[in-house]
Amino acid sequence: MRTLLPPGWPRPRGYSNGIEADGRIVFVAGQIGWTPDGKFEAATLATQFAQTLDNTLAVLREANAGPEHVARMTWYITDKRAYLASLSEIGAIWREKMGRNYPATAVVEVGALIEDQALIEIETTAVLPR
Repeated sequence: MRTLLPPGWPRPRGYSNGIEADGRIVFVAGQIGWTPDGKFEAATLATQFAQTLDNTLAVLREANAGPEHVARMTWYITDKRAYLASLSEIGAIWREKMGRNYPATAVVEVGALIEDQALIEIETTAVLPR
């Protein structure tokens, strides 16, 4: 994968403007912050974010993929203020679970998610080398 940064653009923090990739594509459905048995043990945005990444990585492992293969993510959050207040904790969780891979990412505030207790949902696209 190659990070795309147009000339003269500042390097974004925590994401990439674009990713070029060639290989086998893996699509991960929207994952939320519940445990594999469908229970919400995490109550804050940051702790649900950690569980959401764990769930995403579990699905990726089924395709023999890892965080280094993630090319794109869309995050749906229910509270922009909670997200902004949690950025340092979210960043630490990201580095612990995803390393220094920064995919093309969008974060969108939504009115609600299908599961009432969910504070975040993330859908992911990964690209594995052929």
